[in-house]
Amino acid sequence: MLPQEEALDNLMEFLHEYGYKKVQGIVLNTIRQLAAIVVKENVFVYGNKIYRQILGGAMGSSFTLTLANIFMWKWQKKFVNEQKNAGEVFGRYIDDVFMTWNGSEEDLKESLDKANTWHANTKLDYKIGKSLPFLDVLVTNENGVLATSVYHKPAAEPCVIPFISDHP
Repeated sequence: MLPQEEALDNLMEFLHEYGYKKVQGIVLNTIRQLAAIVVKENVFVYGNKIYRQILGGAMGSSFTLTLANIFMWKWQKKFVNEQKNAGEVFGRYIDDVFMTWNGSEEDLKESLDKANTWHANTKLDYKIGKSLPFLDVLVTNENGVLATSVYHKPAAEPCVIPFISDHP
């Protein structure tokens, strides 16, 4: 779950790091206030009771997806800075990460386990191997060359997601 205040802090850090003073003429303090409304003022009805969401953001919201990406950007920055090996591949799509590692498997597990302690809401479920799925791609290390093929998840059902959805 996306911690709301921390996500807003990360948004401001992201905008500052990339040199924004204003976005389309709107000062950053106003952007934070508007973002807080979008994140914190989500209400829903369940069993004839009204609830306000206090953790995370509205599912399917483009802005929630943007905040989640920025939240992971901060985690990614720290993780990539911790990597000692040069020339590695690192890719992320929202909360799915693919990376290469030429060090020992023991060092990799140690690095991933350490990264797993950085935030209570960010937990890594990792797989290590010569052939791994990443999203809908199977990536295979063939003697130092990465080869790709289409990957179909075992539980995948053929269905069509509406074009207006923010889901991949």
